[in-house]
Formats: sequence, structure tokens, C-alpha cells
Amino acid sequence: MAASWETIKSDGSDMRMYLSVPEGSGPFPAVLVSQHGPGVNEFIQDIVNNLAKEGYVACAPELYHRVTEEMLADGSSAGQHLNDPEIVADVNATVEFLRSRPFVDSERLGVTGFCQGGRTTWLAAATNPHFKAAVPFFGGNIRVPVGNSEQSPFDRTSGMKCPVLFHFGALDTNPSPEDQARYDTEMTRLGIPHQFYSYSGADHAFMDYNRDRYQKEASDIAWPRTLEFFAAHL
Repeated sequence: MAASWETIKSDGSDMRMYLSVPEGSGPFPAVLVSQHGPGVNEFIQDIVNNLAKEGYVACAPELYHRVTEEMLADGSSAGQHLNDPEIVADVNATVEFLRSRPFVDSERLGVTGFCQGGRTTWLAAATNPHFKAAVPFFGGNIRVPVGNSEQSPFDRTSGMKCPVLFHFGALDTNPSPEDQARYDTEMTRLGIPHQFYSYSGADHAFMDYNRDRYQKEASDIAWPRTLEFFAAHL
């Protein structure tokens, strides 16, 4: 496994990404890992590396590359400056980067993400036709547009062309059990293959070992399910 930081262009802006490539010549299936609120930190890098150990080229683009110190001077967080059209552009740029690499099988691309990244995973699957599997983890605010978008990721659900595996914490309020039911109803209506799992006693961010809400029991079940899902569809 070889890990590195790469820089590509997205809308004319430099965007870094954390990339990990399995041993061997490939071509390998690939997974885009969408960052959570803290960014492409140790947890996200570990997810990328763990996927590479399983035989996937994995990368996590830094979606905060347009955010400047001046923009944060008012005490706002970087996530508050995200914009759905720019997120879509960044996802598309990352997909094109992956599809252009000789060690990537361009027909076997998946996407996953956590919290904010779970929302991005839904948005990515609904707007980019190249994904063959999507795995959102506790994605919040899926029914809320971000930035200057008039449509939320949920509004774009009909654009999904791949099966979806969604992991929910039973104690989570965003996404809530009511959100889970709503998503299930909409995907069923649209004929989108999906599997939803809710983990008893687990709250938001139950996968992140750096947070108080980490729940090992749920994490130890959700991750193998994710790998099985990617293996089946990629």
C-alpha cells in the first residue's frame, strides 16, 4: 500500500486529496471517501488506508480548499462555507482523476462518507453516473440545500444510478429514524436498490474512534457490511 497527498484542479482551484493505492499493478476498483466536518483528518485517512488494504484505490478530496482564513474570521466553521454546486464540481474532478489513472478500473467506482460526508455521498451518487455503489454513514441534512443550491440531495434522489447502503445510529436525530423511513419510502418509490441498517444504542458519528459517541459494537458490524457491499457491486 502506498499513500500520498496529490493536488488536482477543481474549477481552477488547487484541491488536495489523500490517496492510497494497493500493492500490485491493478487495475483496481476505487472508492471516493468524502470527508466529515473536521476535514481529511486521521480518521478519514485511516478509512482511505483501510480500503487500500482491501484492494481498493481510495482517495479523500479536501472539500475546504476554497475556504480562506478571512472567511473564518467571524467564527464560522469551514463547513458553513460549503456550496452544493462546488461540492458536485469537486466530486466530479475527483472521479475524473480516478478514471484517468492506469491503476484504476474506471468502471468500478464507489463512494462513501461520514456525517457531512454521508450527505456528500448521497449528493455524489445522485449527480455523478459513474458510481456503482454508495455507502453513506449517518449523513445529516440530506433534505437541506447548502449554499446557492435550490435543491437538496434528497430532491435529487431520482438521479441515483447505483445501489445504496446506509448506516444509521438508532439514537441519532440527524438523520433521525423518521428521516430513515422517509428515505426508504422515496428510494422504494423510485426503484433504487437499497439496504438500511440502524444500530441500537448508537448515536451520530458512531464510527469515529476519536469522538465520545464512538460505539465499537456498531462500528465492528457496519464496516464489514460496507466491505461486503463494495465487493458485491464493485
